[in-house]
Amino acid sequence: MKSKVILVIEDEALILLDIENALVEEGFEVVTANNGSRAIKTFDADPSRIDAVLTDINLGKGSRGWDIAHHIRKHTSSMPIVYISGDSAHEWEAEGVPNSVLVPKPFVHAQLIAALTTLLNKT
Repeated sequence: MKSKVILVIEDEALILLDIENALVEEGFEVVTANNGSRAIKTFDADPSRIDAVLTDINLGKGSRGWDIAHHIRKHTSSMPIVYISGDSAHEWEAEGVPNSVLVPKPFVHAQLIAALTTLLNKT
């Protein structure tokens, strides 16, 4: 069985590496981006390669996680999206795309794995 490819978008290098390692240990293939423009370029280069997206909301300058999710959903309407945020959870109802999950920071890896697995199983 081919492992699922997760696009992980996080601007804090240590958090990105931590998430990447946890997902790889669970059998996922991980593609990373440390800002919104890289994430969009990575996705647009080969949308069919990506099975799900895990994105922070606040990514420094440029696109936010909300914007990236909306961009991706224009191309792939059923793409599973997991948001992570330390301070923007209250915006999820208004900004989040349908059929997405928000995991507040701080989180444990099991929460991310459960959220991704649940959404991937729905598609």
